[in-house]
Formats: sequence, structure tokens, C-alpha cells
Amino acid sequence: MNTIEAYEKDIELQLDFLKSFRKQKILSYNQLKNTIFSGSGDSLASAMLAESFSGDVVKAIDPLDLYKNIQLVKSKHVYFVSISGNTITNIKVAKIAKRSTAITSKPESRLAKASDETILLTAPNSKIFTAGSISFLESALTCISLVKKITIPKNSKLFLKAKADAKKSKVSKRIFVLGNLFTFPLAMYCAAKFYEILGHDAHYCKIEQFSHMELFSVHKGDTIIIFEEKNLHNKQLGKNLRKIGINVIHPSMPSTKISQMIYCVFFSQLLALFEAKKKRKKDCHFVTAKKIRNVSNQMIY
Repeated sequence: MNTIEAYEKDIELQLDFLKSFRKQKILSYNQLKNTIFSGSGDSLASAMLAESFSGDVVKAIDPLDLYKNIQLVKSKHVYFVSISGNTITNIKVAKIAKRSTAITSKPESRLAKASDETILLTAPNSKIFTAGSISFLESALTCISLVKKITIPKNSKLFLKAKADAKKSKVSKRIFVLGNLFTFPLAMYCAAKFYEILGHDAHYCKIEQFSHMELFSVHKGDTIIIFEEKNLHNKQLGKNLRKIGINVIHPSMPSTKISQMIYCVFFSQLLALFEAKKKRKKDCHFVTAKKIRNVSNQMIY
């Protein structure tokens, strides 16, 4: 099985996973006030979702920023999100934190051993090295369930809608993904799928900030993806962009926040998958880009 096939299989496994997902016990308000979530890459997006769904009571902080702010770490309970459990910066911070919890799929990892406790991620996957899909969804929902009571939709409607919307969408090689509040981490995740799967030039930013900054680097034919419920402001943005030759993708969002979150995850995964299939790719870009991945590994592990 090649890595694109494995990625697709992992995406499909999410439907059964949602039916069996076990939520965590919600932290008390006093606990939340003294809690930090941290992670890198997709895991930082999961941490940021915890911050947003908590109403900004908990904070999501980059692990290197934490490492350089020892006094903060020594006074807080830090939840480290790391699928592999081997990101070196997480491990260093876990050793000095007042209290640390590893959210990981590897109970014997160095992070798990360095932490006071572990929340084990158990979602099934293809067992093949590929871009994060089901692992991200599980880590994100685990983080969110620690800070807020949630109801997980267990039918396939969100997946089918995301699949239909992604199939009819066309993207260019240069992409900007826009989000606000809890959809901003999802914009980050979406951009990451285009980096990992296709090696595309992708950017993520807040909707308001886009009009002040990133807009001035946009070229005719670029693609703008908007992750926010349709309103007068973002519809006007889409209309103005289309007038100057920009490809705008603004899918209709479900009604509840958790459904919107899951929809955006599915849509991001499937949009990158379908683009890879159009290009007849067999493997994810980051799997074949060995020299770049070697630099990444040297810095991460």
C-alpha cells in the first residue's frame, strides 16, 4: 500500500472512530485556569482548539516558548500533545513542568516516561507512515473534551457533505486558508495537509488580518479557502476577491461548533487527497522529499 492509499484509508477509518470515541473527564474551572496545552505541527492545532473551546481559559503555547519561560512552566499543569511522543522540546519541558500529562499514542515513548501521567490515543490506523488524519482528529477531540462538554455526531452526514464539497472544489498551487476563533487552528491544519501531501505553497491566517497583510501577496488564480459560517463580512470578501480573478472556496458550514470543527477536518483531508489523486500521486510529498524530511527530523527529534 502506498502512502496516499494509506492516507485515504485512515480518513475513512474516522467514521467508525467517531462512534466509539471516549471523552475525557472535564477539568474544573480552577484546574483550567492553571492549565496549558502544548504541541507542534498538527498537535499545536489540537492545543489551540482546546484554548478556543475553553473560552480562552486555558492557553495553548508553543513548546519552545515554554522552554524559554521556565517560571511559567513550573507553576502550571501542561498537557503535551504528541502522537509519536518523541518531540525533543516537549520532553525537555515535561521534565521541568509543575505537572505534565502526555497525550500520545505511544505509552512507552520518551514523553510518556517524562510526564506524570498519560492519556493514551488508541484510534486504529493503517500502520503506514503518512500525513496526520485520524490521529489528529482523536487528539483534537481529546483536548476539546478536557475543557468543554461536547456531543459527537455519530452519523456519516458530515463526512458525506465534506466529501461532496471537496470533490467539486478546485484549488491552485498557491492557497490561503482563512479562519477565526476555533476555525483558525483548522485553517492551520488545512494548510499543513497541502504542505505534507502536495508540497504546495499554502498559508493560514485570520480573516481580518488577511485583508491587512496577506492579501497584498495574492495573485490572480490563487485559491482562498474560508472556514467560517457565511455572514455579510466574509461574503463581501469573497465577492471582492472573485472580481479580481481569485478562486474562492467558501463551503456552507454546519450549525454547531463541534460539527463545524469535524467538518473542516474532513474537508481539509479530502481536499488534499482529491488533489493528489488528480495529479496521480502515489506518495505524500513529505515522504518523497527525503532531504527536507531529514532536516525536519534533525530539528524535531
